[in-house]
Amino acid sequence: MAMVTLTDGALSPVISFALIGALGVGAQWVAWRLRMPAIVLMLLAGLLVGPVLGFFDPARDIGPLMGPMISLAVAIILFEGGMTLSVHSLRGAAEGVKRLVFLGAPIGWLFSSLALHYVAGLGWASSAVFGGIMIVTGPTVIAPLLRQARLKRRPAQLLQWEAIVNDPIGALAAVLAFEVVLVLNTAETMGVAAWDITRGIVLASGLGVAGGWIIAESFRRAWVPEFMKVPVLFALLLGVFALSDSVLHESGLLAVTVMGIWIANADLPSYTELRRFKEHATILLVSGVFILLAANMKFETLAMLDWRAAAFVGVVVLLVRPLTVLISLLGTSLPIRERLLVGFTGPRGVVLVAVAGLFAERLVASGIEDAALLTPLAFALVAATVVLHGFSLRPMARALGLAGAAIPGVIFVGGSRFAVAFAEALHDLDVPVLIADANRSRLRSAREAGLPVFFGDILSEAAEHGVEIMSFGQVLAVSDNDAYNTLVATDLAPEFGRESVFQIKRAKQESRRHALPATLGGRAIAGELTYYEIASKMNEGWSVRKTGLSEDFDFEAWSARNPDAIPLAEYEEGSGLRLIQAGEAPRKTTGIQLLSFAPTKSEDARNGGAANGTTGAVNGES
Repeated sequence: MAMVTLTDGALSPVISFALIGALGVGAQWVAWRLRMPAIVLMLLAGLLVGPVLGFFDPARDIGPLMGPMISLAVAIILFEGGMTLSVHSLRGAAEGVKRLVFLGAPIGWLFSSLALHYVAGLGWASSAVFGGIMIVTGPTVIAPLLRQARLKRRPAQLLQWEAIVNDPIGALAAVLAFEVVLVLNTAETMGVAAWDITRGIVLASGLGVAGGWIIAESFRRAWVPEFMKVPVLFALLLGVFALSDSVLHESGLLAVTVMGIWIANADLPSYTELRRFKEHATILLVSGVFILLAANMKFETLAMLDWRAAAFVGVVVLLVRPLTVLISLLGTSLPIRERLLVGFTGPRGVVLVAVAGLFAERLVASGIEDAALLTPLAFALVAATVVLHGFSLRPMARALGLAGAAIPGVIFVGGSRFAVAFAEALHDLDVPVLIADANRSRLRSAREAGLPVFFGDILSEAAEHGVEIMSFGQVLAVSDNDAYNTLVATDLAPEFGRESVFQIKRAKQESRRHALPATLGGRAIAGELTYYEIASKMNEGWSVRKTGLSEDFDFEAWSARNPDAIPLAEYEEGSGLRLIQAGEAPRKTTGIQLLSFAPTKSEDARNGGAANGTTGAVNGES
């Protein structure tokens, strides 16, 4: 029984780690089901099992392992964030990102320090250190918020790049301020402090570049076998972080961020697989760190907060952050709507709380007593901004016209007549659609129908940076090339979810010689029809039809009147669109718009549709 609990009622480390994983992943799953910001639920879960119920106390149950665990987790999170920062992805946001980094960081440091001193009532020493940490906007929070809010590409890039690049800069700014404080409060000289900081920054940058170069060259030259790439990457990552941090505290964050950015821009063939694995690891780490930090809070610490703390949070959210962004972006070509959205979106995350706690202890040990307020202030700022932006980002983006579509749309790969007809039917329901094809002539019918098109390969880098992926939730591969359809479905499945990627039946899949494993390809649609069978039926007069199902004319009645028709999708106002897999029926039998592939002269057209006035056909003719 010693593995379960300890004699004083504390949880064992094994049970503690299991609890952290269950709460973190469980909160993210519940948030996904309820369409809520995951960070908010993770924060509530940590507070509930920690200070509220007293069931889990990280300091008691995990002990001295907690600090190193959080440090390593933050390092991996920042590295994964760096791996998302491909220079090619900047495009129109490059100017804004530079301003937010090179101007926004020092301006934000100044304004934050002033707010801490004059509003929160801290001394200049504590204000300068904590003001540096407040530069960060938290990639651990921004990533889930962007996934939830589905912003348009450029404001999303601005927020993502700023969060990831400014995170290590904020930590280093705190280091700089802390070293100055030590000079003023100890016998250490300014020259020694300046040398330590310079040496740490140069070493961190050098180690980051070296680590990224080693990974890129060894993977490109096949010096590392495929099955060992991720372990080697992790081992080198931890080594770079530890070595840099041993020279200058928190410089390891800069080193791993630089390493991630280098790898992201090295054009590695295995980059996509590495990044996906890192994303999965980061989801676990973000949830775990948030549970740990929330559970570790004490009511006595929170009780130190008063009206000045509330005023401080309000000033940071309503004045410091907007002024910092608006001043930094003065004179840029960015529209004022994008500046306002970025200015009023500044959630703080893990790095702020973790680094604030570290420096609070050191400042108190140096005789600066008001530094004890840094941890509760950091937690209050994180909690307030996470909750506020978690619920306000999507509505604000929608009000400013910077949100993606409210209903996730469908990407059609292949510009066939069937694809155009299907897309037209969805377009009439205000569902976003995009038809992609590498053959320009095949897009003519779609362009003439007024449908959005993408000329090129949907798997290309141009598509990755030129298509508003956030606006789409499902993919339908309907080209005349079965192998390409399978490739598209397989490649995009991790991005969209395997349940949201479809393709038409392959011509030879019944043969054992041509059968593919279940891990390849997408879900079947349009019954058992192949591309050429669908094209043949289109020539015979079949079309994509919309039928409103009601209590008087439900799916059973529709099926009876249309025995040959094939259900394609169901659309419900408020719930969105769902493509129907071959052989399945709609989840709801009434109160939906049913899209089907059916003969033009069907019983539905003569009876059901005419009676209800809700049936329409799109034949895709150009």
